[in-house]
Amino acid sequence: MHFVQGFATGLALIVAIGSQNAYVLRQGILRQHVLPLVLFCALSDALLILAGIGGAGLLIRDNAALMTLTRYGGALFLVAYGVLAARRAWQGAPMPTDTGGGATLAAALAACFAFTFLNPHVYLDTVVLLGTLANQRPDPERWVFGAGAVSASLCWFAALGFGARFLAPLFAQVLAWRVLDGLIALTMWVLAAMLLLD
Repeated sequence: MHFVQGFATGLALIVAIGSQNAYVLRQGILRQHVLPLVLFCALSDALLILAGIGGAGLLIRDNAALMTLTRYGGALFLVAYGVLAARRAWQGAPMPTDTGGGATLAAALAACFAFTFLNPHVYLDTVVLLGTLANQRPDPERWVFGAGAVSASLCWFAALGFGARFLAPLFAQVLAWRVLDGLIALTMWVLAAMLLLD
């Protein structure tokens, strides 16, 4: 029961449209570095969730300097990535839907790292919120709840990254890429505005 509650809660927080999900979706359509990105996202969530259960949520919630740094740094990164996506949408260049070309693994992981750890909401959702919900339970149930949330993250990112390949025929068209990149740019800018106005 605690595992299922953790799974459902984790899924509800992770599935929301965000910069990290948009990036994994795009890389999944391109079939570029999907497994490393899926593992990176899932392991990052696992680390943050377990840190929250271990008590780090209280430290992060009360650290104004850390939250301010991630807030402005994250907003700057989102705006910049949104500009790149908007430029791709404007140019409308066709993109490969195979594993050739594109960003290197190091560049893809660096971008994913920024999308993950420069987002203050990831700390609030995983460390603070999930940590708080888990810690309302005694041992070992709180860790079972956490295992459910970690499993939800792994399932979601695997489905997003590997399921995106079924969209590849659609994205053989230039217009589909222009629409996707336009939506990604808009998502990045809206998220940046939300960070700054939060």
